[in-house]
Amino acid sequence: MSTLPPFRTGARRAETGTVTPIEGIEIPYAVIEGAEPGPCLLVTAGVHGSEFCSIEAALRLMRTSPDAIRGSLVVLPTLNVEAFFKRAIYVMPQDGKNLNRQFPGRADGTLSERLAHWLTGEVFPQADAYIDMHGGDLDESLAPFTIFPHNCERSRRMAEVFGLDIAIASRGGGYSVAAAHEAGVPAILPEVSGNGLWDDALVTRLTDGVAQVMALLGMTNGEPKPTPAPDYVTMWVPAAPVAGLWYPAKGLREPVAAGETLGVIRDFFGADLATVTSEKEGYVLYTLTSLSVNAGEALLGVGSLWEGAPA
Repeated sequence: MSTLPPFRTGARRAETGTVTPIEGIEIPYAVIEGAEPGPCLLVTAGVHGSEFCSIEAALRLMRTSPDAIRGSLVVLPTLNVEAFFKRAIYVMPQDGKNLNRQFPGRADGTLSERLAHWLTGEVFPQADAYIDMHGGDLDESLAPFTIFPHNCERSRRMAEVFGLDIAIASRGGGYSVAAAHEAGVPAILPEVSGNGLWDDALVTRLTDGVAQVMALLGMTNGEPKPTPAPDYVTMWVPAAPVAGLWYPAKGLREPVAAGETLGVIRDFFGADLATVTSEKEGYVLYTLTSLSVNAGEALLGVGSLWEGAPA
């Protein structure tokens, strides 16, 4: 097994390679250090291996010149490498678990739990800020948004300057950004694109957002460009009560009233198995685009006004 090379060495450099944090996992990395000291920004992608927009954005960040920054930029562009090549949705194929539900992980756990434990224990403490980029998996469509821990003002400010027009205040555990926050590192999770799609315009939305955060941290010259205040929301995610065929009744950004039908799950003969209604008033942030659905899988996300939003 091997670990990442030291950050903050004070030497102007751009180093790439692979790291083996635990047996059976080999991850590409880049460490870019400017000639001047400054903060360390950690960027990851490919927590979900088929979210290709985020992975391509991270690969482009790996080409950042040391002359362009102060401090250190550390990029892990594809954490879930086997899922990337197998085009697997959500989970690590080695253990069938969603890596972004395993944080802070366990040293004696399954592969995804041990990988989460390595990130939490070995990598997060070396960073001053963290961006975990996502890109909408093969079976989901979404309105671009940025998730941040609800009780971290530094994370909220990062979400604001990233520039996406929806910011989700999260209270959930098990996520990469929640574990980073618990370790004292402000963190955000931006999502752009969906259904595994990517193009230059979508990728640029992510790389531009990272540039905005680097400006906020003082890693580049100048201040972040002014951006409109995002729509601050919380997110409620209903799960499928049964397996079947999913027929959504609402599209992206459509308003939803409490008690309103969000969609129906049917069998192969057209009989209704379950009608899913909304517990919240708000609008649709993302939706499952797959016709097939299994019991327990997320169907969509409903965004509702966050009461803690800045005035």
